[in-house]
Amino acid sequence: MKDLRFYAFHGVLPQEKSVGAYFILNICVKVDVERAALTDELSDTVSYADIYQIAKEEMQVTSKLLEHVAGRICKRLYQEFSSVEAVDITIEKENAPIGTGAQGLAGITLHTIR
Repeated sequence: MKDLRFYAFHGVLPQEKSVGAYFILNICVKVDVERAALTDELSDTVSYADIYQIAKEEMQVTSKLLEHVAGRICKRLYQEFSSVEAVDITIEKENAPIGTGAQGLAGITLHTIR
């Protein structure tokens, strides 16, 4: 899933927790889809709607670190879907407080394997 956009309240500074910001998520989930390719059945894969719901729920839980948010999302994906073999997740914050006049994205990428 690419370019999921959420408004959330993650950050170390008090202002980040009170004002909030937009975050962009990219999530790549490795799943063996060979059976789904043959059966055309949703039950043989992982629904992107379910992945989105997990990301949305975890983005609503305020954290200081994006690493923590990404870790929680990965943990939930592994817990809820036994077929998930690996997860790559990138979380980027728009207009992060990195300096006067600085614009752009600041973020992390987490790669996990079951």
